[in-house]
Amino acid sequence: SRRQARVACKRANKRLCTLAEWQYACTSKGRFNYPYGAKEKRGICNNQKPHLLEKIFGRDPKDWTYDGALNSPKLAREPGFLSKTGEFQQCRTERRVYDLVGNLHEWVSTPADFQTVSKLRRMPLYRRKQPWRPKNGIFVGGFYSNRNELGPGCHYVTFAHQPSYHDYSTGFRCCSDRNKRP
Repeated sequence: SRRQARVACKRANKRLCTLAEWQYACTSKGRFNYPYGAKEKRGICNNQKPHLLEKIFGRDPKDWTYDGALNSPKLAREPGFLSKTGEFQQCRTERRVYDLVGNLHEWVSTPADFQTVSKLRRMPLYRRKQPWRPKNGIFVGGFYSNRNELGPGCHYVTFAHQPSYHDYSTGFRCCSDRNKRP
């Protein structure tokens, strides 16, 4: 969950990245839609795989319960889906930050609010409509079974879940302030 991610980052003397920081890093200062460049290249990042829930629990989302399917240990053991960090060598920024697109959704510290959601909805790119409530959490980048339904590459943003939400597709990344490093 985002709450667990914040605690883990704090224990590492870091913090959960903000949405702006994450997107700035992923887009190479706003120049690209993907960590590696402007246009999508299939197979570069760990995304666009078949939906693992369908493979293991069937096609009907009614069978994908939160405590059962969405958090099942079976999902982490299925080979060919989740990859180790850096395994997709070309899925990196020019500063060698790996796996910002695909592999796992990444929580950011920015909460969903009217201003943030309005700004995201005004962006000139396709993003399927999603429900949200103020103070929902935000996760970005998509995971291994996503395509571009909530934005392309670095602009993939989910704001439909509360900060306590967690499932097999969520992870996080920590940030630190350069000038505060020991």
